[in-house]
Amino acid sequence: MGLIGELLALPLAPARGTLWVLRQVAAEAERQYYDPSAITQELALLTERLDAGEIDGAEFDRREDELLARLGHGPVGDVTRTDGTIADAAGTAGTAGTVRTGNS
Repeated sequence: MGLIGELLALPLAPARGTLWVLRQVAAEAERQYYDPSAITQELALLTERLDAGEIDGAEFDRREDELLARLGHGPVGDVTRTDGTIADAAGTAGTAGTVRTGNS
C-alpha cells in the first residue's frame, strides 16, 4: 500500500492533523482537571468561602465531595484506598475494577 496509500490519504491530512490537535488539547485539559495541586488550591478556596459565609455547609460538602472524587480519579462517592480497594459513600469496600451490584 505504501506510496499509493499515502497519496490517496493525502486529502485527509488536515482532518488527521485537526484530530491530533483536539486529542492533545483534551489530554492537557484532563491533566489540569485532575492535577492534585490545583484541586488542593480549590479546596483551600472553598474553605475560605465557607469561613467568610459566602456558602453554606451543604454547598461546601457537595463541592468538597466533587473535589475529593477528582483527587481520587473515581466517580463521586467512591474513594480509592491505599490497599487497592474502593470505599463508597456507605463505607463498604470492594476491589478496584470490579462491579458491585445492590445484591453484593
